[in-house]
Amino acid sequence: MRYTQKSYDVIVCGAGHAGVEASLAAARIGASTLLLTGNIDTIAQMSCNPAIGGQAKGQIVREIDALGGEMAINTDLTGIQFRLLNESRGPAVQSPRAQCDKKAYQHRLKHTLELQPNLDVFQALVTGLIFKDGRVVGVRTNLDIEFHGQTVVVTTGTFLRGLMHIGQNKNEGGRLGDFTAKTLSGSFLEAGIELQRLKTGTPPRLLGRSLDFTKMQEQRGDEHPTLFAFHDTRDTEEMFHVEQTGETRLGWKPGSDQVSCWMTHTTEETARLVRENLQRSALYGGEIAGVGPRYCPSIEDKFVRFADKPRHLLFLEPEGRSTNEYYVNGLSTSLPFDVQVAMVRSVPGMERAHLLRPAYAVEYDFAPPTQLFATLESKKVENLFFAGQINGTSGYEEAACQGLVAGVNAAQKARGGAPLIVKRHEGYIGVLIDDLVTKGTNEPYRMFTSRAEHRLLFNHGSAEARFIHHAKSLNLLSSNRISRVKIKLKAISDWQTWLETHRSEGKTWGELIRRDVATETLPEAFRNLGPEIRDEVLYRVRYQGYLEREERQIARLADVEAIKIPAGFDFLALRGLRKESAQKLADLKPMTLGQAGRISGVNPADISVLMVYLATAKKASHAVDPRVEE
Repeated sequence: MRYTQKSYDVIVCGAGHAGVEASLAAARIGASTLLLTGNIDTIAQMSCNPAIGGQAKGQIVREIDALGGEMAINTDLTGIQFRLLNESRGPAVQSPRAQCDKKAYQHRLKHTLELQPNLDVFQALVTGLIFKDGRVVGVRTNLDIEFHGQTVVVTTGTFLRGLMHIGQNKNEGGRLGDFTAKTLSGSFLEAGIELQRLKTGTPPRLLGRSLDFTKMQEQRGDEHPTLFAFHDTRDTEEMFHVEQTGETRLGWKPGSDQVSCWMTHTTEETARLVRENLQRSALYGGEIAGVGPRYCPSIEDKFVRFADKPRHLLFLEPEGRSTNEYYVNGLSTSLPFDVQVAMVRSVPGMERAHLLRPAYAVEYDFAPPTQLFATLESKKVENLFFAGQINGTSGYEEAACQGLVAGVNAAQKARGGAPLIVKRHEGYIGVLIDDLVTKGTNEPYRMFTSRAEHRLLFNHGSAEARFIHHAKSLNLLSSNRISRVKIKLKAISDWQTWLETHRSEGKTWGELIRRDVATETLPEAFRNLGPEIRDEVLYRVRYQGYLEREERQIARLADVEAIKIPAGFDFLALRGLRKESAQKLADLKPMTLGQAGRISGVNPADISVLMVYLATAKKASHAVDPRVEE
């Protein structure tokens, strides 16, 4: 039964962090969009820790904001603690991080979705896809209602055949207290899409009044918080109000009334309890087949893999202003509940802790992302897009940026527009997507600064400059904000030029800055600039030589990145390619020669053969028709 004769441009399945950004992005650029979720009350739920940002992740959130996404502003307006990580190190690796009020974050985003023009939100569990002539044309739901659309974006998170483990206990679900999507996997397999299993986990939640914080070390927020959104280029109305309705959304002044986190550590007793009960763990007892996250290990993994360490740090993070619940960062486990209780109470300050929720591991289906184009569209089924943990990633930020890109590209595909393809040299979003679709992953993928070869260009303050061309061409930002970004970028450029051409004591101000002259000795007019402009100018001037070197390297590689490989190219028929390389190229279907060169197992000799063939084919096409575009 069809709910409506209306056919949407974009249907988004799942309303986690990827689904929220996908549906907002599609709707904001003018596509008629439907967001389906199994539970409308858990939209944008923070299933694990109540925090946004961190190393590389904070930069991703800035990039999401520069592309018109919602995560940054939602974090700022519901954040309860802000800290700039790596503050003592160089600006290139400094990363903002914030604790959020878990429920406020969720409720504000739900309200934002409800108020968004071009977007319908509906509660129904997607049980299958509707295909026609090799394309997806709609979805079926558990209510026996069908929805039809030109494109579908799947953002199912950990809910595809999700199975939770607490010791030997198993419960179906994508997270504790929620449902599992059991039949949708069958639709993917029917379409020839490969599925594998991954695992992730979460720690117990504790009652704050049962903890003794005098035995822990307090961690306060920064006195001058680093926020995620670019407030200097944004209208105030974009934060709290929606002009069309006049409704006020939840939120408070960013950085106000910050709360503390607390640090403690495991003990010898903790280690003993874990080691003596390893076989009762779902992970070590053989109950879990999926591969877990290497960079966010369970407490079992920590004591096994790092046996020489006498203790491990734990962080008590408040879940919100209106709850006494605390998240124990660093204590993820799938041990039985009785062991969890003893383990928690072996930690200083937690001797009388009351567990509100147990820790658990969750195992779920994901679709290896090498089955996707750089647009995040499936290579197997036209008009079908994937984003978030279904692509093998870990983390809210990684999911959100994929959702934004998939939502934009689904809308563009439905309306015949040019796609959004973020390149590796443009930002962490480009690195993440290129890594996924080119190299794939066999464990939950997490972004780190070390994954980006051009990370010096990706300081968190430069995101608007790096993405303004995408934002403008795809109408991702309001015209007012585009104008303000341009004014800001001109001011940055003008001041950079001024500092490199004006002198003091025989040297340019730029030379003095690179010699670490005290900031208070710089010209007063410069010191009085807003921090968004001043800090970016200082970064560009201080690291001028390094940044220019990165730009030259990008320019050298630009020719290779620009060589497109025709859709449907038959790699297996190309003489001179090794069989292994030809098969990998045929499977992964790279869109450019640069992407082909990053595929594992494809060597420079193979790329040379491919380059010669493409150049010859281009010359031949010009000989046949001189009107062929360069």
